[in-house]
Amino acid sequence: MVEDVRPGGEPEWRPPTAEPGLWQRVVEQLGTAVTVLDPAGRIIAVNPAAERLLGRPAAAVHGQDLHDLCHRDPGGSRIPRERCPLLRALGERRSERGDDDRCLRGDGRLIPISWSATPLTDGGGSAGMAVLIVEAAPDRRGRRKRAGQAERAEHEERAARTSALEDLAERLTLVAEITDVLGQTLEVDEALARLGGLLVPRLADWVAVDLRVGPRQVHRAAVTGPEGRDARQEDWHGHLPSNGEAAHSPLVQVLNGGGSALQDPPDVDVPADSPLAAVHSAFLAATGATSVITVPLGTGRKVTGALTLVRTDPARPFHSGDVDVVSEIGRRVGPVIDNARRFGRQRAVAEAMQRNLLPPLPRHGRVQLAARYQPAPAGSQVGGDWYDAFSLRDGTLALVIGDVVGHDLTAAAGMAQLQGVLRSLVWDRTESTGAVVDRLDGAMHAVTSVPMATLVLARLEGPDSGPWTLRWTSAGHPPPLLLTPDGNAQYLEAGQGLILGTHLHDAGHRPSAAVALPPGSTLLLYTDGLIEAPGSDLGAGLGRLRRHALALVHEPLDTLCDQLSARMPPGSTDDIALLAVRLPGPRTWGEPYATGCAGRAARP
Repeated sequence: MVEDVRPGGEPEWRPPTAEPGLWQRVVEQLGTAVTVLDPAGRIIAVNPAAERLLGRPAAAVHGQDLHDLCHRDPGGSRIPRERCPLLRALGERRSERGDDDRCLRGDGRLIPISWSATPLTDGGGSAGMAVLIVEAAPDRRGRRKRAGQAERAEHEERAARTSALEDLAERLTLVAEITDVLGQTLEVDEALARLGGLLVPRLADWVAVDLRVGPRQVHRAAVTGPEGRDARQEDWHGHLPSNGEAAHSPLVQVLNGGGSALQDPPDVDVPADSPLAAVHSAFLAATGATSVITVPLGTGRKVTGALTLVRTDPARPFHSGDVDVVSEIGRRVGPVIDNARRFGRQRAVAEAMQRNLLPPLPRHGRVQLAARYQPAPAGSQVGGDWYDAFSLRDGTLALVIGDVVGHDLTAAAGMAQLQGVLRSLVWDRTESTGAVVDRLDGAMHAVTSVPMATLVLARLEGPDSGPWTLRWTSAGHPPPLLLTPDGNAQYLEAGQGLILGTHLHDAGHRPSAAVALPPGSTLLLYTDGLIEAPGSDLGAGLGRLRRHALALVHEPLDTLCDQLSARMPPGSTDDIALLAVRLPGPRTWGEPYATGCAGRAARP
């Protein structure tokens, strides 16, 4: 629900269909009284017809209880609130209607009315109700006692009018629901699937979405049919022929910047005058279309594509009111699709940039190395996760795993900056890992664009034949996991310090830690995407990783890396970076000692 603020500070309701244009065109010009109630039953909006029926101006009824105005007994007294069907329906968020109520007008007259109420939603919650009111004939009660054709005709007319009003309220709510649902995704395919699911069968039997992908190129991105049936078997998806600017087909005209179009049965069968129109006509014929609406996606000169709605029942054609509603939907869907496409392009660039910046792994004697980078799943942004391994001047192997705060191109660029600075600082230094990380923290804001980051910096010390010592420091990063040949798995939780970028200079120096590594052991450095999953806490994620790693400990190092990311529960929204190191040891590990494994990125 959208609110403005009146000069006195009181919020003023605007319909959840958002744009005043549709409200003015469809509601304010409607000859039937429309009132909108908040969740407490107070009037927050009325159209001119409601002002006339109530005999009161909008300012006088704003904030008034509709029950007190329209639910009176034959003597004009208020009906108890607990007996009010409208209030019950409002509390239960369901539709309701009434045919035997009386409204007390502003001039004191008591008039018989019929009403129909439909709940309004906003973001999944209640936004109140739209109540449509019509005045019944004064002698309706007397006529009800008489049988005959006149009474039946009046009843049928009133039922048809009430049904039409309910349909209007449902469509206004549908526009708001589509806006809310589509705003929850940045994936084009998911947005179009949601759109089709909302429109079929509530407003149409078939829906097609065509997107412009070039000056004259069109791509049919989605087709939704009855009961969710997809029309892929008819090969209606994919690139369509050139649209041809001179063609008179409604679809071609809409794609070229024309307005919305309504095709009645005679118009549906008009011969096609362009290759695109021919393909579209074949689609309409195959679906059995008898009435079609085609509207632009977007507004003005920014036309992203076209939305086509099809009905197949000759007794239920579209009308001008449907065109208004579908046009409003098209105006809202266009920007959503534009945003999703821009996001997709940016995500692809960030992912390619991140992959290209991740370094190849070095050969380091008999020590085996493997690494993986897995981007966030569709619908999430690429982050700043990275790994690194390189030999230092003294022959020691440096190991790094890190995560830059942010999920966009900036994070990917910051990751590359931080990686370069760290390599420079650690290359020829023999000081502790904690001291190196402190120096990195001090220089980070001066030479990089990174606001905050976590990382583990480790040094693997020892000759090729062992023994080996691992020295490391963690700047707020998840602890390394050490797997030993005897079947133990231990998180190295020592050496923990503050994350990079906190500016807490008085917190002291970051600590360093050391541990002796047994022959044949495996060390895992990873980012939090490997342990975080929706619905579980960090402890559960660490336990899950430990169990999976132990189950795979005797697998080849490449297999272990592939399987750890593959065993993540569904719903993860973060990148995964993983660096694995295996020391020479008993040959029961299942792979030769002398081969170094180059890092590679997992397939998305």
